[in-house]
Amino acid sequence: MKVAILSRNRNAYSTRRLKEAAIQRGHRALVLDTLKFSLLIEQEAPDLFYRGRHLSTYDAVIPRIGASITPFGTSVVRQFQQMGVFCANTANGISNSRDKLRSMQILSRYDIGLAPTSFVRDRRDILPAIERVGGAPVIIKLMEGTQGVGVILAESQKIAEAIIETLQGANQNVLIQKFVAESKGKDIRAFVVGDRVVAAMRRVAQGQEFRSNIHRGGRAEPVELTRDYERTAIRATKILGLRVAGVDMLESQDGPQVIEVNSSPGLEGIETCTGIDVAGEVIDYIAEQVAYPELDVRERLTLQSGYGVAELLVPETPEYDGRSIAESDLRDQDIIVLTVIRDEHAVSNPKPDFVLQGGDKLICFGRMIKMKPLIPVKVKRRKKRPSTILTLDSVE
Repeated sequence: MKVAILSRNRNAYSTRRLKEAAIQRGHRALVLDTLKFSLLIEQEAPDLFYRGRHLSTYDAVIPRIGASITPFGTSVVRQFQQMGVFCANTANGISNSRDKLRSMQILSRYDIGLAPTSFVRDRRDILPAIERVGGAPVIIKLMEGTQGVGVILAESQKIAEAIIETLQGANQNVLIQKFVAESKGKDIRAFVVGDRVVAAMRRVAQGQEFRSNIHRGGRAEPVELTRDYERTAIRATKILGLRVAGVDMLESQDGPQVIEVNSSPGLEGIETCTGIDVAGEVIDYIAEQVAYPELDVRERLTLQSGYGVAELLVPETPEYDGRSIAESDLRDQDIIVLTVIRDEHAVSNPKPDFVLQGGDKLICFGRMIKMKPLIPVKVKRRKKRPSTILTLDSVE
């Protein structure tokens, strides 16, 4: 396997470790400066050039793209995707995670713990927004800060208002986030690769510092995650469209609360802390995906007009509840059950004698008109106090 590692610093710890892990496993790995690429956009023939020369063939790409070059970096990744090269993270996934507001908006649609967050532009909305997330103290975050930079704890409303006005005056957009008192000075970093958390650590701030980032002097300790924390980290990664990610969570009284999902997580802190070969886990995953590529089932199976893939809910009625797949009328309706999900456990390619229960979720392929009655209706719930408030100048 030939791997391209997109990085502006070939001497960075994470870049070196990924290259070493690839070479140790018999693969060829090259570090390529993301800004040295040029793109050729042509009908049915997307192409890439590196340092002015036509780029040779690669099997996989590992993007290590910094925040300052996100627009161009994601364009390069997207071009690799267009050329059929496997990318450890896609351009869309990187874009989703890099914008803190965008990532929170996407995650808020799902059953994932989030610290209540507000985004405001009008000065008059600052104090109401602070109240909506629970009042002072609050955390103020720059939209694209990294490694703890641009994260400020405001102890009072007046201090928070002054900080936000100052940052907005400097054309900096900020988020206002609830301060979770019980997690002050510590958080969990879970490193997700594919469908697994391969390593996890608890980061603890030192002295009076409330930010637990290793780059801010925080201390790290290995931690065994409960199933709830593992599930949250994996789901957050998948929802944002990522395959490899570092998911940061607070340990609140209500369970895990996601505060950030990083598409280019550093390896030094977590490998040093846990002793786990995280770089090797990433390379092994990529090698498996290159050897046995995943099919986009929805794309492949929706080519026939009127057919598609949908998630169905088994009703608690005698026609389905307690009956096997063969005894139900699903097959007669031209509906094929691909997967049954029950209590977060998935059974792929279930046999005809598999007994259904009311409340089971079914991933099915079939005629959309027949599946429509079994697709659950989304109920819009109005919360007493919304967890995310978006206020823009253009919105009245």
